[in-house]
Amino acid sequence: MRYSLFFYLFQKVKIRLGILKLTKEDVDILERFFAYYRQLNPKHKIDFEKRLVYFLAIKKFVPRGIEMVTREMELLIGATAVMISFGFRDVNLKHFKKILVYNDNYYSTINKQYHQGEVNPRLGIIVISWKNFVKGMADGADGVNLGIHEMAHALKLENQIHYNGQSNFFNPKRWMDFSVLAKNEIQRIMDGEDSIFRDSAANNPHEFFAVALESFFENPQRLKDYDNGLYQSLVFLLKQDPIVLSNGRS
Repeated sequence: MRYSLFFYLFQKVKIRLGILKLTKEDVDILERFFAYYRQLNPKHKIDFEKRLVYFLAIKKFVPRGIEMVTREMELLIGATAVMISFGFRDVNLKHFKKILVYNDNYYSTINKQYHQGEVNPRLGIIVISWKNFVKGMADGADGVNLGIHEMAHALKLENQIHYNGQSNFFNPKRWMDFSVLAKNEIQRIMDGEDSIFRDSAANNPHEFFAVALESFFENPQRLKDYDNGLYQSLVFLLKQDPIVLSNGRS
């Protein structure tokens, strides 16, 4: 029942009626720690808050190796998901119903390796290690952000899932434009040429997309100066321009 159509609609009604909303303490956390939200104009802040309330209402946060997932954890992880999907009004990563939160790196029994985070579409879960999430937010301009990285993977997968009514929100032409530029940049990295992206971005197109979004949201001006074509392709693909939004001009 929790994830039925009735549940989703009921949550939206409660938000419209003001039954579900962020508290002053919630907003204070966003203002203190989430630069993207802090720089929005008042109208966009209201929209962001409503979407965050809805996202939190339809997700189950599950502690792993920690006593509990705190409200601050929920808010900042949820805000990251809302940020990357802000250009798509009805996209809230519906397929991913659970968000597992570990304190630190965790051991995967599947591939026998330690992870900082991952996205599992088969189980519909997003996994975050809190220490690495916080580390990614601590330096908001280095283009390394675990939260953005994992939510980017989830967003791309959500676009490919065809049964939940939220797929194919990426414009095919815009995706193709980005893909061509991404392929060129991947080749540059593989050839050992200078790039603002770390080497792991060249592992595959999925990884490049996640790494590119880290730069796009953390240091958009740096990405724009490095490759304006690539930056603009993401602006069109994601239907938002962080530089414009941060200046309150949209």
